[in-house]
Amino acid sequence: MQKVNKLLLIAGFISLLVFTVACEQEYFPKPKGFNRIELPPHQYQALADTFPYYFEYSEQAKILKDSSWISERFWIEVFYPEMDATFEITYKPILGNPDRLKEYYETAYRLTAQHQAKAYSIERGDVRLPDGKTAIVVELEGEVPSQFQFYTTDSTMHFLRGALYFKTATQNDSLAPVIEYLKIDMMHLLNTLQFDQDFPSEILQNIEQIDL
Repeated sequence: MQKVNKLLLIAGFISLLVFTVACEQEYFPKPKGFNRIELPPHQYQALADTFPYYFEYSEQAKILKDSSWISERFWIEVFYPEMDATFEITYKPILGNPDRLKEYYETAYRLTAQHQAKAYSIERGDVRLPDGKTAIVVELEGEVPSQFQFYTTDSTMHFLRGALYFKTATQNDSLAPVIEYLKIDMMHLLNTLQFDQDFPSEILQNIEQIDL
């Protein structure tokens, strides 16, 4: 009987010791998770013919009027409601003025450079488009408000710039799959972009000359 009592005492002591050690272990909360993002297949539709430019954009998106206070005619937003993302499209007429074209290039470059403080990588590259035009494509990495931008021109009449923005506060690392998805859409937009050379010049001349 004494042997049994001793075994029970030892077993109880071991159980108490294990419980005490377990209670003293430091608790680490699980890292915050993010909802799985379901990305639809890429399907496109044509932009209405009421602009001095044409392109194809995603069927997941809506065309909205640019909502900024400096908005000009023919500035639009290609808005993705399900992703809370927007391609901001800004347009400027050149009307054969090389000084105006130079100003638009400088403004586009300056707008990209504003992200340098938060970007740990900014890569610029020339992309040859199917119609022979060249586009400047800029990819930015880091916690920047815009992760992908481009600008292009026909050098004589039209200048167009696009920039991707998210309205959500989610970190860019978590948005990486969506960003890559939208890059494909932006490149499709670029590769289908055409400027309307017959668009009435009197309408373009009346657009206020405000920085992009």
